[in-house]
Amino acid sequence: MASLIGYYSLIFGFCFSFLIIFFSIKNFRDSNFFDSKLISLSFLQFFFVTISFLGLIISFVNSDFSNETVFNHSHTTKPLFYKISGTWGNHEGSLLLWLLVLTLFIFLFLLRSKNQTKQYRILTLLFQQIIIIGFFIFVIKTSSPFNFIFPIPNEGLGLNPILQDPALAIHPPILYLGYVGSSIIFSSTLAATSLNYISREWAHHIKQWVLISWVFLTIGILLGSIWAYYELGWGGFWFWDPVENVSLMPWLALTTLFHCILVLEKRLILTSWVVVLSIATFTLSMCGTFLVRSGILNSVHTFANDPERGLFILIFLFCLIFLSIFIFFFFHKVKTKNINSIFWFSKDASILINNWFMMYFLSVILIGTTYPIFLEVITSQKISVGPPFYNKLIVPFLIPFLLIMTIGPKLKWIKSDLKDKSYLILSLIFSLIFSILIIKNLNTSFLANTILITSAFYLFFSTLREFFKKRLLNLSQNIAHFGFSLLILSILFNNIFSTEIITNMKIGETFENKNFKINFVRVEKKDEQNFKSIIGKFNIENSNGNIEILRPELRIYNQPNIMTSEADIKTNLLNDQFMTMNLVQNQDYFNIRYQIKPFMVWIWLSVLLITFGALITLFRSKYEN
Repeated sequence: MASLIGYYSLIFGFCFSFLIIFFSIKNFRDSNFFDSKLISLSFLQFFFVTISFLGLIISFVNSDFSNETVFNHSHTTKPLFYKISGTWGNHEGSLLLWLLVLTLFIFLFLLRSKNQTKQYRILTLLFQQIIIIGFFIFVIKTSSPFNFIFPIPNEGLGLNPILQDPALAIHPPILYLGYVGSSIIFSSTLAATSLNYISREWAHHIKQWVLISWVFLTIGILLGSIWAYYELGWGGFWFWDPVENVSLMPWLALTTLFHCILVLEKRLILTSWVVVLSIATFTLSMCGTFLVRSGILNSVHTFANDPERGLFILIFLFCLIFLSIFIFFFFHKVKTKNINSIFWFSKDASILINNWFMMYFLSVILIGTTYPIFLEVITSQKISVGPPFYNKLIVPFLIPFLLIMTIGPKLKWIKSDLKDKSYLILSLIFSLIFSILIIKNLNTSFLANTILITSAFYLFFSTLREFFKKRLLNLSQNIAHFGFSLLILSILFNNIFSTEIITNMKIGETFENKNFKINFVRVEKKDEQNFKSIIGKFNIENSNGNIEILRPELRIYNQPNIMTSEADIKTNLLNDQFMTMNLVQNQDYFNIRYQIKPFMVWIWLSVLLITFGALITLFRSKYEN
């Protein structure tokens, strides 16, 4: 019954798209005032999609295996929390969630844009409805979450066990809020370009939508990184996995767009940058949807393996890109001020230069992600692009990026003289000496790491000093830049100081080296709701005699019948102790992986700090409105 209601609600929501388009065109032609009927119709569209989504949730909660999506991705023994999260933990449900967020954002946009012109609001609504109709057709035609099975099975196939995790349960909805938020930026930019409405006032208005999308995308990526760290058992937070890259690319474009919006808000320049980046951000989000759902990428994150679905998204994406290019070349008019009016020793110039760096980083990641795909199509040769590729091409350019990021905020808009010259020079010297002292006795690349750590410390000390000036004017910027410097330092120290031991051990055995001793005490067995657990107990004794107890775990799920390895992690402010164990086939041994990961908690905290800086800007912007 719930699935039936969900299906017909989805059809009703689809019908409302055409009503909205009809009344939008009518209102655009015949009236000087915005028709409030459009807001009501948008709300009803959102309401019916919400009912449809709730219908799918109820079907999962009730284990309604007459629904094909529920049968494929649920089981009666699954905990209630994972039954609910299973709603969007699959291809069909995730697309319905996309649609829900699309309709929510355009409804909120209409409520929040009452001070904008009628033509601009209506055109934004029309462009957004084009996207919404495309997703309605995609969901109903190729990816319906309400297909029925007869005869009705007694049990479902279950959800992939590695997806049964609290972090990954909330990761997709938050990430989608970031992805789909870029659709409003895309639609409003096309509307503003068509009407020649790109202005300082428009920049101030659209900035909050850029920030909302950026904040959700950042938190979504953070949750995905935390999940990958402790759930996949690899002991890392970023692996340059293609699906990870798919989320990072729109984040880079969105970050660049935000800084361009800041310049546009101050001066009427970089309008072309703003339009192109708005289109690129949404295009990259859609490309991510295509790559994840087409079966092209192989990853634990991918939802589907259906080329027909991927082809639909690809055709739809090309239509949107063609529309965007047409509007950009035929309607976009560059104002009298342009890039030639930028003085190269100013805050505007520093933002522009770092934008070039960001676009370079984006290009490297895009090539690294798509090159193996094209190579396989052309030559049938499979290759993988891993961390060495990205490190060699990104790390050297990260150094000038951090230096400009340090000096740029000290400059003024339009034209500037550099302030605090003596402090900046002394700070650079101090950062260099400090970096040399840190890595002097390490078995690592001395020159490259010294320069990179120096540039990161340079930004760190520079932004840290700003907090003591008691000036709240640039507080959000200082917090975000300080968080970024802390992130780079934490990642660098994590890579340099990490240690790892991989060994095979029997119960009762001891592994010992000069730094610590690992004693495999015993294993315990435990029955849970939908899996059986084998828990190992290990005593870790360091050189000081301190003992830490770690309990890594193996889980054997009943449906699907899969074994997973669950890490045990002991965290403090300085490092994480990370341990996993796996069975060695046909032997009495367990494969033990023990790692010490320095400054892991600071990686998570630094991203939260960056996000907090953006939230301050967002709430300040709302208050100013």
